[in-house]
Amino acid sequence: MLNYKRYRRNPVVDYPEREWPNKEIEKAPIWCSVDLRDGNQALIDPMVVEEKIEMFQFLIKLGFKHIEIGFPAASQIEFDFLRQLVDRRLIPDDVVVQVLTQCREELIDRTFESIEGCKQAIVHIYNSTSTLQRDVVFNMDREHIIDIAVKGTNMVKERAAKFPGKIILEYSPESFTGTELDFALDICNAVQKTWGPTPEDPMIINLPSTVEMNTPNVYADQIEWMIKHLDNRESIIVSIHPHNDRGSGVASAELAMLAGADRVEGTLFGNGERTGNVDLMNLAYNMFSQGINPELNIEHINEIIEIYERCCKIPIHPRHPYAGKLVFTAFSGSHQDAINKGVKAMKERNSEFWQVPYLPIDPADIGREYEPIVRINSQSGKGGVAFVMDTYFGFKLPKAMHKEFANVIQKISEHQGEVSPDQIMQSFAEEYLNKKEPIHFRKLRVDDLSSEVKSQFDTGVTVVYTDHGQEKSFSAIGNGPIDAVKRGLAEALDIDIKILDYEEHALQSGSNSQAAAYIHLLDNNTGRVTYGVGVSSNITRASVRAIFSAVNRLELGGKA
Repeated sequence: MLNYKRYRRNPVVDYPEREWPNKEIEKAPIWCSVDLRDGNQALIDPMVVEEKIEMFQFLIKLGFKHIEIGFPAASQIEFDFLRQLVDRRLIPDDVVVQVLTQCREELIDRTFESIEGCKQAIVHIYNSTSTLQRDVVFNMDREHIIDIAVKGTNMVKERAAKFPGKIILEYSPESFTGTELDFALDICNAVQKTWGPTPEDPMIINLPSTVEMNTPNVYADQIEWMIKHLDNRESIIVSIHPHNDRGSGVASAELAMLAGADRVEGTLFGNGERTGNVDLMNLAYNMFSQGINPELNIEHINEIIEIYERCCKIPIHPRHPYAGKLVFTAFSGSHQDAINKGVKAMKERNSEFWQVPYLPIDPADIGREYEPIVRINSQSGKGGVAFVMDTYFGFKLPKAMHKEFANVIQKISEHQGEVSPDQIMQSFAEEYLNKKEPIHFRKLRVDDLSSEVKSQFDTGVTVVYTDHGQEKSFSAIGNGPIDAVKRGLAEALDIDIKILDYEEHALQSGSNSQAAAYIHLLDNNTGRVTYGVGVSSNITRASVRAIFSAVNRLELGGKA
């Protein structure tokens, strides 16, 4: 039996005066990428210096202004990387690099050595404050933990006073989500009082969900409570650093932003320790989908994916929000039909806004293409097949034909699984366009008889065709070319047929345009119905080919 009784519920916040549930996200936060530190340390094969430089320059291209580049005091590679950035003048003036260090003097000294020559830098200090870690890791009381943070702050302050550039302090009470709120407040207030930030020169208080321990609403309560109780709030940038242990890192970040967080630390696509950090791309595209400027240059997601996968050696999951290969793909028949109708409605209405069922954004807006939107398998329906024929090949199948052709594709998909658009088109050609046996239309002559006869039958046709390879012909009259051909075929083949419906459309524009014609035909003797399809640069010839196609599908031309 699953031993769930080994686990206790994590405490929630008694905070009935919460205000965040009534708010909406209205603007992008200050973004901070930690791909080169938190993300890199979680890689099976961490990046080498040149890969780090490529990633750093790409993060700048994406529009990140705060980039945590490592723990230079703890790693020679990260120290060397930072020196390369400085010596090669790769840090733009409007970008602030961030370096992490524990509150230990030798590490802080080494950190300042690494940033020598930077015009500005964020020095990020931290120490663990959680109830559990104070007990089992450090065996320290609250006063000793606060003392560590204050001493670390003083050491950074002393060195910052001698530093020729600008130093911004960031402090994180590590494992904030496992820390009593009153203690988290005490230690953060002690740090900011020691540092002395001002509204013109603020510091960063980063409140990490180092381990996600509860539902996102609890994290939002913790953030809002801290914001409302922090001393000197106007001099503090409140930052969050959510992890994804419960699979709700994005939700935690969004609710924390509702609660008043100013800044978000995370990684591209959520790479990080254990289940990962918050996914900054997911957050940014979520904002974009709500008409909010994410203030990141994320129009070309395929380029982001390519560089991320190459540098991190981690593939993007095919169902990853926005980035996965399958996220703009509909297998379900009802989904495919809804997408088809939604796209059509938008075009007809010339809508200013994107509104398509099952597609929260236009894939083209982020560099994806419509090509993979609909994929056909055994679960797909008639709407999906029709969408492929229209989107890929320009055939706008009559609605009554959707099920008929979908049944053809269904049999293929049940045998082999997914059916590609090219296979669908090949089957369409075999079933309709190339259905030329046993009777094969060859030539047509149309005569206008209106000046010779005073009846509704004012059109004469002469049709040359082959029947089981033997050339034959017939002449007939009717109230138009299609009616005349139908009457002539019925007499020549001794069949009783009725045209139920007829549709046509251009396949392409221009002088070389072709037309597609669809004939819905009934065999009056058996009650069987089917469609025939014909294509030609001449619409009348396309219609005649469609009639022959339908007759062959009904197997009415079987007599040799």
